[in-house]
Amino acid sequence: MCCIPVWRCLQQINRVPNYSTNTVLLHTRASSVFMSFRPSTTSRLLSIKPVSWHTSHLCHKDSRGKSERSDSKEGFSLRALAKAPKPALYLGFSGLIPFISAPFLMAATQSFHPEVAYAQVVYGASIVSFLGGARWGFAIPAGSPAQPDWMNLGNSVVPSLLAWLALLCRDNIAEGALVVIMGLGLSLHYDLTLLPGYPAWFKAMRTVLTLVATFSLVATLVLKKFCPEKKLIEIQK
Repeated sequence: MCCIPVWRCLQQINRVPNYSTNTVLLHTRASSVFMSFRPSTTSRLLSIKPVSWHTSHLCHKDSRGKSERSDSKEGFSLRALAKAPKPALYLGFSGLIPFISAPFLMAATQSFHPEVAYAQVVYGASIVSFLGGARWGFAIPAGSPAQPDWMNLGNSVVPSLLAWLALLCRDNIAEGALVVIMGLGLSLHYDLTLLPGYPAWFKAMRTVLTLVATFSLVATLVLKKFCPEKKLIEIQK
């Protein structure tokens, strides 16, 4: 009677799985899988390229774009006049005297003088022609940022043609003044936006000079509209 339970206990012990053996087998398989996966993972990690170059490149591009925008804005700032050479500054603003003196004289006498107005138009035409020649001379030297191509040299000729057209309007001062205003505005548009090269102080000075000259011509046209016309020869007599 006692032999049967002992035999059954021995059978149950033999049926119990060998956990230690299975654990060793699982550990061995996991190690082999990890070793087979590790080189590929390492190679992938080594194949990843750093992104620091792209980041620095983008930052450099952004800073460059900001510097270009700041330079373009500086061309329209009056603060750039402080960097202008004194000869250019003095000669540039003294060139406004013939523009301003004409309407000032007619406003003082409360009459419109055709000879004075035409003299103002002639002076404005010479300034317009000078601005075109300055652009031509700026594009000719070697190393200039403005190349001597069709755009730069062609646009330099247009102000001279407008100046010649304004001189032909001797019998119609209003048309001549309008052509000079058109030439001044077109030259300023070329220098500020279309064509490269002028420094910021020159762009600021050109803007101020062009505005003052334009308003002086407009003042002459207003005086022609509202003041009686008198010739200087009649005044002398």
